[in-house]
Amino acid sequence: MLQNILVTALIFLFTGMFALVFGQTPAVAIKPSIVVGDVVTVGDNKFTVTTQTGPVEIVITDKSIFKRISADNPNLTTATPGSSTDISIGDKLTVTGILAADGKAIPARAVYFMTKADIDAKSAKESGEWKTRGITGKVVSVNTQTNQINVETRTLTGTSTVTLTPKADAKFLRYAPDSVRFNEAVLSSLLDIKTGDMMRAVGDRSTDGVSFAAEQVITGAFQTVAGTVKSIDIAKNEVVITNLETKKEITVVIGETSILKRFPAEQAEMLARMQMMGAGGARPMGQVGGRPGGQVQTPGGGRPGMGGARANGGIEDILDRSPSITAGDLKTGDIIALSSTKSTNMDRIKAIKLFAGVEPFLRAAQATGRGRRGQGGVASGFTIPGLDGIEGP
Repeated sequence: MLQNILVTALIFLFTGMFALVFGQTPAVAIKPSIVVGDVVTVGDNKFTVTTQTGPVEIVITDKSIFKRISADNPNLTTATPGSSTDISIGDKLTVTGILAADGKAIPARAVYFMTKADIDAKSAKESGEWKTRGITGKVVSVNTQTNQINVETRTLTGTSTVTLTPKADAKFLRYAPDSVRFNEAVLSSLLDIKTGDMMRAVGDRSTDGVSFAAEQVITGAFQTVAGTVKSIDIAKNEVVITNLETKKEITVVIGETSILKRFPAEQAEMLARMQMMGAGGARPMGQVGGRPGGQVQTPGGGRPGMGGARANGGIEDILDRSPSITAGDLKTGDIIALSSTKSTNMDRIKAIKLFAGVEPFLRAAQATGRGRRGQGGVASGFTIPGLDGIEGP
């Protein structure tokens, strides 16, 4: 998001100033360029940056000007003088000059840079804000007349509903297709939010916990699917599953940004049991996808400090500690669950998150009435901790 703000500001600035910067009049045929990218190599009087169209070499001359942009206040008017020695790998650059005909090099006239250290520091600060002053949940309803949103928030032990009211200067964002990355989100509005969307917001919660004044809101439309692995194409990084709800085949595409995890067996049993206790359900029994179920047993009764797996630090920390996997680690017959951008085309979807080792959660869904008892299937109401989770800064 910081880079997008910087680029937008620079475009406005240089649109009106290129003639002055290059000593040309607007009628001159030479067209100045703006190159934006992350530094990947640092050399003598040159940098290489990655851009959307490929790597570009930034050539430093004796006329090159360097300006440092603050991550906390990405405004050109507050830029401070810098030098080429201030720039390191991972920094974000916006460079002006005349791009070579092949598009692979540009002698730098002006170099505006934001250091990775500054960006990381700001991100850590924002992340802390979203954890301590934020909420995550599913949109239950949207009232554009009262400017309020009812959000269902869920923990491992139950759910509650919070009424969210945006502050006067609240900012709205929307996740990009096939992404839960905050830095890929686009500007949005209250009118774009629909019932069933996943939401994260940062702001101030009331003392009774039932209302929330939001400073920033980010939403997206996602779906969760569970299925039995039918085939795996490692070369294409694709998995064909049989949807446990519809019994139809789905081709699941695993992209570079897809997150693949496997729940350790005892951990999954413990988390599923905690879910059922929160829902007031019985112990998970029965079958999922034709596989025998059985009674869930959690070491120490599932209580922290009583032995066995423990849900320390929240579901995000648990998932961080869970083993990452690849398509090659899956086997025919495995039961997996995944999240993707909501789509009307269910023949082929791209996985945002894909979890293996989820059988205990699906048995729990059946036992609490959210599954199809006796049919070996699972309805769309099942929940798996972290699967529908969305990122903040």
